[in-house]
Amino acid sequence: MTDPNGEARSRHQTKADMTDDEIDLGKLLGVLWRGKLWISLFGFLSLSVGGFYAFGLATPIYTAVTTVVFESSQEQIVDIPSIVTGMSGDQVEMNTELEIFRSRRLIGKLVDDLGLTDDPEFNTAMRVRPALSLGAVRDFVKGSILGQDITLPIKTDQEIRDAVINALLRNLTFSNLRQSYVFRIVAISEDPDKATQISNRLSDLYVEDQVILKFEKTVDATKWLTDRVAELQVELETSQIELNAFSSDTNLVSPEGLIALNRQLKNLRERQTDLAEEGRAADARLAALRAAHLSNEIAQMVAASDSPALNNLLARDDSTNAEAAFRQQFDEMLVTAERENARLEAQRAAVALSIEDITESIDDQTEELVELEQLKREAEASRLIYEFFLGRLKEISVQQGLQQAESRVLSYAVRPNQASAPRVPIILSLSLVLGLMIGGAFVLLREMSQNTFRIADELEAKTGYNVLGQIPTVPSRNRSMVLQYLRDKPNSAAAEAIRHLRTSLLLANLDKPPKVIMSTSSIPGEGKTTQSIALALNLAGMGKKVLLIEGDVRRRVMNEYFNTPEKPGFLSVMLGEATLEDALTHLTDMKFDLLLGEKAQANAADVYSSDRFGAFLKDLREQYDYVIIDTPPVLAVADARIIGGWVDATIYTVRWDSTTHRQVLDGLAAFEQVNVKISGLVLGQVSERGMKRYGYGDSYGAYGAYYQS
Repeated sequence: MTDPNGEARSRHQTKADMTDDEIDLGKLLGVLWRGKLWISLFGFLSLSVGGFYAFGLATPIYTAVTTVVFESSQEQIVDIPSIVTGMSGDQVEMNTELEIFRSRRLIGKLVDDLGLTDDPEFNTAMRVRPALSLGAVRDFVKGSILGQDITLPIKTDQEIRDAVINALLRNLTFSNLRQSYVFRIVAISEDPDKATQISNRLSDLYVEDQVILKFEKTVDATKWLTDRVAELQVELETSQIELNAFSSDTNLVSPEGLIALNRQLKNLRERQTDLAEEGRAADARLAALRAAHLSNEIAQMVAASDSPALNNLLARDDSTNAEAAFRQQFDEMLVTAERENARLEAQRAAVALSIEDITESIDDQTEELVELEQLKREAEASRLIYEFFLGRLKEISVQQGLQQAESRVLSYAVRPNQASAPRVPIILSLSLVLGLMIGGAFVLLREMSQNTFRIADELEAKTGYNVLGQIPTVPSRNRSMVLQYLRDKPNSAAAEAIRHLRTSLLLANLDKPPKVIMSTSSIPGEGKTTQSIALALNLAGMGKKVLLIEGDVRRRVMNEYFNTPEKPGFLSVMLGEATLEDALTHLTDMKFDLLLGEKAQANAADVYSSDRFGAFLKDLREQYDYVIIDTPPVLAVADARIIGGWVDATIYTVRWDSTTHRQVLDGLAAFEQVNVKISGLVLGQVSERGMKRYGYGDSYGAYGAYYQS
């Protein structure tokens, strides 16, 4: 099933939905412009608060700046390497120096040097707390009301000093100027002299700290070197004693004698090789001679002897005497060979023994020489180390009076004549901007949360119906004075608005001008009855015959406007219980007729739905130029929806800044469900003062002129 109410509302909201998806910058600026008074008020209030803070509450703060330059390369008075090397000046070193500035050790020296633990600005425990301060009120609540112990713990001197250091660090800023070796020390204080003193003294302490650090390191190095030199001297003396003792106890004549032994050993080994060759040859000859001697063969003896003399002996005489002589000489040759062989063997044994003796002697002297050289090297090394450390000790002793800092004060701080904070122009500017932003946000939030209608354009955009008129509030204390006001002030803003409504209504359809007009609204109290009476009065003023019918038989408020005698109502006329003349009230001063409502046993909606009601209206059309029916609210009862089917025009009143969007849309949808066409809307009870308050005074300023007439 479809929802008729939803379909009706969707038709009315088509234009609004399209605009809701977009941000209308012009509309946004328009909202801000209309709320300029609120924005100005918030800006003024914020500016006042900022001014009160800047001139009354804020404590003046003074800033002092000292610059320190870092000298990465310094000229040495004496060309002696320093035990404490200078800094290179790279970014790592610069960042390290910044942390030295912030170190609690250095800041602690400053606190002690200036006695800041006795200064209430940094020692909060010494401050006198105002009686109406937040802390005093909190202590009062805890102690007197809650019964809690508010006794503050007693702080030690170290705790107080640490707290002062923390407070001082919050008042100090250190920075390194870009692309330079310059540091900036920025100190802030409530006292300009104190800020200057803190900044300058800290820079001096930083430079002094560098010199003291170097001096302390030099002293420590001197002490260490003194002890080390004494130890090295003892080591050197010990090494020298060991060398001398070893030199006196060793058998080594000299390294040159060891070289001669090696040369002699070489010659013996060469001689041993030669003797071995001769021995092998002698052994072979002896073996051959012995073999020939055993064989007793002359030929073999001749071959083994290999002696030309023996060979010649046999060649000259082959007798028995020659052979005997040959054998005798061969035997002598064998004996000689055996003797030669024995001699060579004895020589080889002697050479081998000599080689063994010389080798043993060389080994012993080599070990002694190595040990001797080791002792000499150790003694020499001890001497060199001793001389080096002794030289460094003398150099550092000279440097103790020549230490220089890597930094120097480039520019001392000058006593500030003006406070750096609070910055009054900035505070006032920011306060004004903040106030304007808060005011703008307030106006926009109020506009976004607004769920009623304040201008005709908004009403037309939300509903899709034209606004026929905008009726200002009639200045009267009660309803009976409304008519008096309209009669006495025919040129008032309200009277002119009714004329505008009349003109818009009658000219809406020139071919068939409406004769029967219904006035209704969404809920009670929207001013439709006052509007109906004013419209009847205005039409009667044109010389027309006008009848005003009180269609709201439940509330019946017409008697509050007119002091008329009790008469039958129009329901009695419809039911034939009274004539029209008996029920009519002729208002001679108003120049129109009035037909009041009355209580009835029958249901009003049933009566309005009957053909008798249609016939009744038909008779009235013939007797009057205009018939105005003031009906009940459409959301309260169904009467207006039924009567709307019999009339020529329907005026739907919406109370300014009161009736919600949902109520208006639901009321219009109720008429559309029964195919009742709304002729137009009326924005009623418009407040000139309210329009100005919401920023629409420029659009409705004309009302003020009419009120003067």
